[in-house]
Amino acid sequence: MFITKIKEILELQDSVNPIKYGRTRNFLDGAVTRLSPYISRGVISTKQVMESVLAKNYKPHEIEKFLMELAWRDYFQNVWLTRGIHTDIKQPQPDVSNTSMPKAVIEARTSIEAIDRGITDLYETGYVHNHLRMYIASVTCNIAKSHWKAPAKWFYYHLLDADWASNACSWQWTCAAFSNKKYYANQENINKYCGSDQHGTFLDIDYSEFSGLPVPEVLQELETPVLRTDLPKMASIDIDSSLPTFVYNFYNLDPYWRTDLKANRVLLLEPSHFEKYPVSERSIDFALNLAGNIERIQVFVGEFAELRSQHAIDDIYFKEHPTATHYEGTQEERDWMCPEVRGFYPSFFSYWKKCEKAIKCRT
Repeated sequence: MFITKIKEILELQDSVNPIKYGRTRNFLDGAVTRLSPYISRGVISTKQVMESVLAKNYKPHEIEKFLMELAWRDYFQNVWLTRGIHTDIKQPQPDVSNTSMPKAVIEARTSIEAIDRGITDLYETGYVHNHLRMYIASVTCNIAKSHWKAPAKWFYYHLLDADWASNACSWQWTCAAFSNKKYYANQENINKYCGSDQHGTFLDIDYSEFSGLPVPEVLQELETPVLRTDLPKMASIDIDSSLPTFVYNFYNLDPYWRTDLKANRVLLLEPSHFEKYPVSERSIDFALNLAGNIERIQVFVGEFAELRSQHAIDDIYFKEHPTATHYEGTQEERDWMCPEVRGFYPSFFSYWKKCEKAIKCRT
């Protein structure tokens, strides 16, 4: 379903219509870009996508919705870097009754047809429309009262655009651990944006009724997903000690990173990383196929320290990321959309105002 050749990915990036995106992005059949898996894997960057659309002579104010959606990604990454995102960020999630999740959500039988189709698509394709992601999170956390972390890990596991910052922060935003109020969507809203025509469900109510809504019977049985990653078998790699070594990982598969230099190029798959952030076999295969765009890439399955000691590597380069803080060597910055806007901002809109000003200054 998702392409993996860099030429086709860049063609997809070039085909983006930011005006149409802004008008229709909330609808399941809207003009979404489908670029998120490539941004999440570091094949392309938010900055690159922004510059691609601005190069077509759009004015920033004309494509504000599109630019804001890119900025949300960088905002969440800044939150991860500065505050951490593994626990409730702003306040404890309200009204939690369990730390698991509804079995009906896992099995795509919530009785909400659009949501169940979305979960089935997640399993079959590794992709779910962003609006449906919010619906799934709302039903799981705000209706079934599950704490966000277990379902967020389940969702991340299956997504091809698995990005722990965007995923964890979005689940926390939905359940009011990182926002001022819970996000709810009733059946009318779901019908409107999903093109469905379902009635008589537990969501077929007025918004005023959500605060006192009991957990529907279909969501009461709970289960904790068992998530594990099967990495490829370890294969030997050849390192030329006279050359620098560029270390890639699950979050950096940039095929154009420092291609001006002759170097060893190694995709590092650390078992410890995938124990903490497990992903599906489909996600690993997708990442390996994307890594195929990197010339002479070799795959090392093991820990960073093992890579360094087994091959006596000293001259190491890597890109900054919260999952790479234990790497040693020369750290290079990723391509931030607005590198001058860093640090923690209590709200996205305070962050966006700074970005908006920086973008206008550059254009």
